[in-house]
Amino acid sequence: MNIAIAADHAGFPLKELLKKFLEGEGHKVVDYGAKILNMEDDYPDFIAPAASAVSKGEVERAILLGGSGQGEAIVANRFPNVRAIVFYGGKKEIIALGREHNDSNALSLAARFLSFDEARDAVTAWLSANFSGDLRHVRRIKKIEEEGAIYA
Repeated sequence: MNIAIAADHAGFPLKELLKKFLEGEGHKVVDYGAKILNMEDDYPDFIAPAASAVSKGEVERAILLGGSGQGEAIVANRFPNVRAIVFYGGKKEIIALGREHNDSNALSLAARFLSFDEARDAVTAWLSANFSGDLRHVRRIKKIEEEGAIYA
C-alpha cells in the first residue's frame, strides 16, 4: 500500500520508527516531513501536503503524527475526500470502526500519549480493517462530500 506519513516535532521520533516498521511490512511510504527535529516547526506545513496527496489519490492512506493528533486531523479533514480519525490510546476497536463505518483514509496519532508499541498496533489494526460498504455508511460519506458546503 502507498502510505503518506507526516509529523511535526512532537511526532517526529515516532514517525521515524513507524516509517521503518511500515517499510519493513512492505508498504511504500512517502515521507512528507518533518525531515529533521525542529522544535519550532508548524504541523500544517507537513500535514497539508500529506492530506493533499490522499485527496488527489497519489497515496491510498496517510498516517499523521503530532502531540495530540487533534490539530493534524483538523488540517487533514479540510481536504476533499480525506476522512481523518484521531487515536490517542484506549481500545483499538475505535480504529476499526473508523475504517468500517467511515472509510477513514487518514489516521492521526497523538505521539505524546502513545508508546511505539501502541502506535504500531493502532496502525496495524487500522491498515487491516476494511470499509464495510454498508449502504447507510456509503450514504453518510456521500452526504459529507456532496453537501459539505452546507456546513460552511
